[in-house]
Amino acid sequence: MQLTAEEMEKIQTYLQQLFWNPEINLHAGTGHDAPAEVYVGKEFIGVVYKNSDDGEISYDWNMSILQEDIEKF
Repeated sequence: MQLTAEEMEKIQTYLQQLFWNPEINLHAGTGHDAPAEVYVGKEFIGVVYKNSDDGEISYDWNMSILQEDIEKF
């Protein structure tokens, strides 16, 4: 299911407050039923999917972490 603009705005605000980072932003994915894309500034960090099960809506955030990225620390 594709997220509405209102849902993306609410999720964006939630993530910004949760992680104390106003640079987190969501962009609509391209294509039918594409997940929303999550960015910190200009860097892509993951996607948010909308799910509906038995009439209940949930949102799943998927963030892949590359081994080369964590080796910097």
